[in-house]
Amino acid sequence: MENKVLARVGDVSITQNDVEETMKRFPKERQSYIDSEIGRKQLLEQIISFELMYKHGKELGFDSDKEFLDHANKMEKELLTQFTIARVLAETPITDEEIALFYAENGNMFKEEESVSAKHILVDSLEKAKKIEEEMANGLSFEDAAKKHSSCPSSQNGGDLGNFTRGKMVPEFEEAAFKLNVGEISGPVQTQFGYHIIKTEQKSEPKVKPLEEVRDIIKENLFQEKQNKKYMDMTEELKIKYNVEYEK
Repeated sequence: MENKVLARVGDVSITQNDVEETMKRFPKERQSYIDSEIGRKQLLEQIISFELMYKHGKELGFDSDKEFLDHANKMEKELLTQFTIARVLAETPITDEEIALFYAENGNMFKEEESVSAKHILVDSLEKAKKIEEEMANGLSFEDAAKKHSSCPSSQNGGDLGNFTRGKMVPEFEEAAFKLNVGEISGPVQTQFGYHIIKTEQKSEPKVKPLEEVRDIIKENLFQEKQNKKYMDMTEELKIKYNVEYEK
């Protein structure tokens, strides 16, 4: 794609690529605003302003000012330090064997708990719960019964509570939901909130996520671990090489 020149400041051309590279330095949430006709025009004006100030600073001789040079030297040192760390630590390969070994030794990290997907109808008395059971026995669907009678906000979704693991619901409700077979409807279950009629929609047994699903997570963990170790080891080696001495 052609790198279109958008403006010139003296002998310096400001191009489309300059705008794109500058845009990448902004936070993601700001980029969405800048990536518009108005935003790009404002960014171009900012780039032009910076180039004008740079030229003006050179003309005034600020690039030879001691304060500027001291600051520039500090910035150069910090930049070179960060560049060296990034370049050295980037050379940290992670093998498939290391990933497989980590997965085998840390299976509990990738374990998914037993879970249930359930719906319920909540009322404030056993009598109401019994009447709802009669209505459903006469053909009213569970979902319609929830919309008609349940006092829980989930009634708008046919009583759907979504998927949950053990420990997320009150004990009486949890025990009933996990005990039911898929598609089975409970009798009235009393909890501190009232009386529930529960329908279990899906059940998932405990399982360990497959290696391929967690490969990238493991690789990143190993990469960080190796980088940290490499950084510490290299620091100790360089202390000897460059003769670090601690004052007592």
